[in-house]
Amino acid sequence: MQRRKFIGSASIAGIITAMLPGSLVASNQEGSNHLLDAKKPNDRAYWTGMLYRMMNPVFSNLANGTLVKNMPFEVSPSYDGRKNVTYLEAVGRAAAGMAPWLALPDDDTKEGQMRKDLKAKFLKGIANGVDPSNPDYLNFTKEYQPIVDAAYLAHAFLRAPKALWEPLDDTTKKRVVKEFKALRTRKPWNNNWQLFTAITEAFLLEIGEEWDKEAVDRALNKFKDWYVGDGWYSDGPNFSFDYYNSFVIHPMLVDTLKVLSDHGKVPVADYELALKRMLRYVVHLERMISPEGTYPVIGRSITYRNGAFQALAQVALIKKLPEDISPAQVRSALTAVKKNIFQKGTFDKNDWLTLGFCGHHPDVADYYSSTGSMYMASLSFLPLGLPADDEFWTSDPEEWTSKKAWSGKSFKKDYHVDY
Repeated sequence: MQRRKFIGSASIAGIITAMLPGSLVASNQEGSNHLLDAKKPNDRAYWTGMLYRMMNPVFSNLANGTLVKNMPFEVSPSYDGRKNVTYLEAVGRAAAGMAPWLALPDDDTKEGQMRKDLKAKFLKGIANGVDPSNPDYLNFTKEYQPIVDAAYLAHAFLRAPKALWEPLDDTTKKRVVKEFKALRTRKPWNNNWQLFTAITEAFLLEIGEEWDKEAVDRALNKFKDWYVGDGWYSDGPNFSFDYYNSFVIHPMLVDTLKVLSDHGKVPVADYELALKRMLRYVVHLERMISPEGTYPVIGRSITYRNGAFQALAQVALIKKLPEDISPAQVRSALTAVKKNIFQKGTFDKNDWLTLGFCGHHPDVADYYSSTGSMYMASLSFLPLGLPADDEFWTSDPEEWTSKKAWSGKSFKKDYHVDY
């Protein structure tokens, strides 16, 4: 692949300003209202501008072989010292969130230029990331952490195979496969990590490679046992009230089962049941968004920010929302959440994500958290994979459940389910 001239992250503000519609007010300013006019916000322009801003430093630098050189290495005060893992964290997690957007067909719009730019950087960057002679050669072979972030990269390939996997040259593909198979020297922990191994192996199955059926079956059997009811899974033998059902469990379990069912390795009914349970879970998730667009700060990994809504975003992307939840209310709710999250301090001066929640406060980060970990925030942007003329984007803004409830309007009652 011919090396092209890439735009550095230092010019991020300029490129977003140039690419977004000229009438968008302060599209890249933290804490602004991002309104095109007083009546109707251009939510898609806000989402695309914010996602591009988040992705560009990672993939511009990876494409130029300068990720290790230029990416900050900020860690939690209680960081456990795991080495050389933050770069794959950033790459895998960021890729998983932006993949559906980059899967859209090329076009000549300003948004299309942004997608084309990021896609080229991703493809060049992945070639660098699996090249042992490159300064940005990513670590897949040491520490346990790469089990996690290789899985997010595999998820990105599954979400956008024609955009992100098929265009890679044969050498790069072989190197990616080799790195994924090298993960087998380490076993996942007895919790959500089981699904990291499962989805990576499912990707290998999808592309016709030898896959570890035993490891996948083990993960699926554990999550059959760990289902606690009403759309919730336990993250391991003991239940924890946090967002891991959305960060990991539902999206990766459903997509793993989709691959397996497509290849005749499990009954389609297994996939359909997992999807049905995810749809129930997102009913709860949507109701957690307050009228103001905030949500409960519960459980570990809260610094993954709006990645907490990956499950809701994925269900919107695949157009499987429960009948009482409209695309417009999901868009409106998630936009409100984003505008609360992406406040001053969430990005540093070079547009790298910082450790924190609503702003920069490393003290709330966990012992396993560093700069790369923060790119889980990309995972609520999945609906950008729906085209601009989809009803998700074109419908008028709509109040979400808690906003209706707390303003005295009618809303649907909620009851448990038995599946």
